[in-house]
Parts: sequence; C-alpha cells; structure tokens
Amino acid sequence: MKIALLLIGAVFVGFAAWVRLAPTQSQDWHIDPQVTDNQDLEGGVKRRVSGDQTTLEALDSLARVTPRTELLAGSLQEGHLTYVTRSKLMGFPDYASVLLRDGHIEIYSRLRFGKSDLGVNKARVDGWLSQL
Repeated sequence: MKIALLLIGAVFVGFAAWVRLAPTQSQDWHIDPQVTDNQDLEGGVKRRVSGDQTTLEALDSLARVTPRTELLAGSLQEGHLTYVTRSKLMGFPDYASVLLRDGHIEIYSRLRFGKSDLGVNKARVDGWLSQL
C-alpha cells in the first residue's frame, strides 16, 4: 500500500513539474486569432471588439497587471501580442493572442493542457474587456 501511494505521489509530482517546465515555443502560440464572431469554447474564448491603437495599449496594460501573466511574443508596434497566464496552484498555462485589425481587436485565449478550462479564459478576457 505504501509503495502504491509513493508511486501515485511521484506521478503527481512528475506531472506538476512537466506542466510548469514544459518548453513553450512562441511560434506555436503567437498566432493570428482569426476571430469573426464572439465564441465561448470548451477550452477557451474568442472575442472581437471595436478598437484602435489606444484601445490595444489599454488592453496591454490590463493584461500586464493580471497576476501570473507575461508577454510571450509580439509588440504594440506590430499590433499583435500573445500573453501567457499560469494558474496559481499548478501553473497550467493559458495563451491569449491579441491582434488589432481593421478597427477591431481580436482575442483568442485558450488552454494548453486538457479539454476544459472551467471558464477561466472567458472570465479573464471578459474582465479585461469590461475594464476597457
């Protein structure tokens, strides 16, 4: 019984380490959001709102002060940014790609591991947008 518990514990610790330390290739996550309509997805969310460079700068400021969030790729000058936000307990990464195009800001925020994000991407993105 002790061996089984130790094995389960080792698997859990190994999984937690893998989630936190798995390398992120920015080219895999810094993508064109391709948002035409607002969508709530099982593992994320897509949003499209009217906006310009000033709106994008305000959104960038909100994203950068979001706990455990950092810029992964892109810049305001490009009008294309991708952020990674990690969950507090396990460090699961979520990626939010933001693009300014034709008077709109497109956001595609999604999980990396699993199928369901339990609504955290929707809550985060909708929170950013409500603060704009």
